[in-house]
Amino acid sequence: MSIQRVEPGPRMSQAVVHGNTVYLAGQVAEGASTGEQSRAALQRVDELLAGVGSDKSKLLSVTIYLADIATFAEMNSVWDSWVDGANPPARATVEAKLATPDFFVEFAVTAAI
Repeated sequence: MSIQRVEPGPRMSQAVVHGNTVYLAGQVAEGASTGEQSRAALQRVDELLAGVGSDKSKLLSVTIYLADIATFAEMNSVWDSWVDGANPPARATVEAKLATPDFFVEFAVTAAI
């Protein structure tokens, strides 16, 4: 079975396709708030999924990392307007120290193609 790497770099690829599954690297974005970063990161998720022939209706699992769990409701308000309510994925949300203090939220996504 072949492996397709999307936007590979020296350290990681933005997505990896194996069989009928796509694994996205953790997606972060710039923004002044958790809500702004969530909207921008989820837009990038949409772009990466579309690039391999998938979309958010085919999400299998999402892990969301929050720098501050107190922003859970703010992130969820963006998530709830973005996610396909008829096809919600398995999901976990955890508080974690992210790569830099500038990042408030990160989305790690696995989806079917």
